[in-house]
Amino acid sequence: MKKIIFFILCIFVFVVIAICDGKRAYAKTELPEIFIKAVNPGYTIDGILNVGEMIEIGRNTSDDMTSLAGLKIGYTNSSGNTVFLAEFSKYIWMAGETILLRLASSPKSELAHEQYTKTLALKAGPLTLIKDDEIIDSVCWNGKDECSVAFDSKNPTTLVRNFESGDFEHLSDYEPEFILESVYIEPHDVDSGDDGLKELSECRNLEFSEIFSYYESLQREQFIEFHNNSTENVNLDGCFVRYKNKNYTLKGMIAADGYFVRYLEDFKLTKNPTNSNILELVDENGTVFDKLEYPNGQKKGASYALIGYDKDGEKIWKVTYAITPGEPNNYQEFKTCEEGKVINEMTGNCVKISGISEKICGEGQYLNILTGRCRKIPEDAGEKKCKDGYYLNEETGRCKKIVENNGTEYALVPETYEEGSSFVALYLVLGVLGIGVAYIVYEFRYEIMKILKRIIRR
Repeated sequence: MKKIIFFILCIFVFVVIAICDGKRAYAKTELPEIFIKAVNPGYTIDGILNVGEMIEIGRNTSDDMTSLAGLKIGYTNSSGNTVFLAEFSKYIWMAGETILLRLASSPKSELAHEQYTKTLALKAGPLTLIKDDEIIDSVCWNGKDECSVAFDSKNPTTLVRNFESGDFEHLSDYEPEFILESVYIEPHDVDSGDDGLKELSECRNLEFSEIFSYYESLQREQFIEFHNNSTENVNLDGCFVRYKNKNYTLKGMIAADGYFVRYLEDFKLTKNPTNSNILELVDENGTVFDKLEYPNGQKKGASYALIGYDKDGEKIWKVTYAITPGEPNNYQEFKTCEEGKVINEMTGNCVKISGISEKICGEGQYLNILTGRCRKIPEDAGEKKCKDGYYLNEETGRCKKIVENNGTEYALVPETYEEGSSFVALYLVLGVLGIGVAYIVYEFRYEIMKILKRIIRR
């Protein structure tokens, strides 16, 4: 009988193993020919930004090489805006199991087959693989629906695909592969201007960095500034600014990590829009590479500038009085006042200060240093007095109600919690002793009866 049971258990184990292996094989065959293998949004570690940021693409085929023609990588940030991070031309072939893409400004950007310029957020997605305008794979990490949980800024991980289940999981010790020979560039006519990896217009390496809409006196003071956040020069031919459904050309060259300013002589921006106005950076095909919405709240003589990024990689835009066309941006909350004036932080206006130190106010008045005017001293400006039943709190300068306690209304109630606990413990001990005594009496009842009879006889 035992042999039969053992035989049945062995068969059961073999069946389970076969099913699991079948699931593994099924999960692998379900992956597309080209798929997303791993994603890391980058972290700030020891003061260094974008550490580890990368996208790793895998290949699920036994062919010697796979064409990447028409393959795009799309990305939707936490604000819902979608851009293309990379696009591969017809001359690019994938020869290895994986290819690696890194953020151009990340510490290990040179160890990559391709670079992108839009940083990934800690909570965003989806990141999509698009082949011939069809989504073939995607991953998201915002914790919603079927998405993975968001990345944690204090606990660096990489989102890695599990080949058994096909799902993604956070791993803390994952290292992507970089083998230079994993990408093969098919020989082609170099004079055509196509380098194989960058068939898209070079404007994909640009981002909006500053706009000046609320000019001081002349409309032609308005400008739009772009930043080239890549490590290569960018030719603006074929790049356009789209505003209110019209395209306006960009011309020139931007050096690596440089700035380009487009002054608006052929069109104008709304100075301070009631609703958000949208600017888009596009190519001749209408592909959107960057998008900027500048809201109501613009101030005269101030620009709207990209100041930096938050911990999730999202851009921080602010209205600033430090207007810096063609240079890195700075944040200045208030305008710079001319000599002899000082800023009134309550209104943001400059007020005259000349003669304040010499000005003397009459009896019962004081000098307001912001306006330079004499104001009447309030009657209660001296020692403040409180009405009956209230006292003056010297720290806050406010009157507080006096709380009386005559000893009868608010009698002191002693804390009895510990004593109560002690009594409970005592009762438990006595109870145990009682049970013990009862057991002894019952066990030695005959002997006890004999002793009692002898006592009675005496």
